[in-house]
Amino acid sequence: MTDAAALRASAATLASPLPPLLAEAEHLATTVLLGEHGRRRAGLGDTFWQYRPALPTDEARSIDWRRSGRSDTAFVQDKEWQIAQSVILWVDQASSMAFTSDKSLSSKADRARLLALATAILLLRGGERVGLTGVRLPPRRGEQQLLHMADLLSRDDGVDYGSPESQGMLPHSRVLFVSDFLGDLAPVEEALTRAADRGVRGALVQVLDPQEEAFPFDGRTIFESMAGTLRHETLKAGDLKDRYLARLAERKNRLSHMARTTGWQFQTHHTGASAANALLWIFGALERRA
Repeated sequence: MTDAAALRASAATLASPLPPLLAEAEHLATTVLLGEHGRRRAGLGDTFWQYRPALPTDEARSIDWRRSGRSDTAFVQDKEWQIAQSVILWVDQASSMAFTSDKSLSSKADRARLLALATAILLLRGGERVGLTGVRLPPRRGEQQLLHMADLLSRDDGVDYGSPESQGMLPHSRVLFVSDFLGDLAPVEEALTRAADRGVRGALVQVLDPQEEAFPFDGRTIFESMAGTLRHETLKAGDLKDRYLARLAERKNRLSHMARTTGWQFQTHHTGASAANALLWIFGALERRA
């Protein structure tokens, strides 16, 4: 088997469980025009930024052998223009994201993954380098990068609520966080503060189910987290509505304030709303400069 055939076979194997989501993301991406977006303009310059330890996903040709020869670790050079062209994504894969109130609606997880992959498709087409937070997938270009991203995003974390990772956010890069943000907000605030210290700008997209906004419950109701670790039973669910909506509004205001004070953008998106409109907003938010 030739190298090209082997690569195609490997990509097909990797993508086999993902076609519906990738196809939907591809379709969504075609509804958005890139225009002048993308790296048509110059970056910060083709100059050295820093050395970093090589990762398994780095190609051998990217290793700085002179620097690596002075230690037992292989090193890669990060260039300023590469950082300027990098967009890092974090998509909440916690159990809370699996919720949907109606079979006709996407789950929060599916909508979040769809938006992230459609964003990645457009960024890659525009010449950007795209990756995930943490060390799982450093920003790179190419179709194979998209397949790896889709594979990693298809996995669930198993915890009740997710927290964004700040590791892997390159200085002066751009970042997108997609979550319901219904868990502890302290890690979100910490991640945004660290990002601001590094000159990183980005966007927060809060994905909610319409039922989470309306709270249409009354009488005896049992509320249980998607992971089953939290449970609350009440005989008068209707009495909780005002307090719930007030706390949800307070949470949104806090997220908006955190984004505003760190130079980020914030938006709430409902799974019953247009994914294309959300994608357009994401691109506008990632283009803004504080």
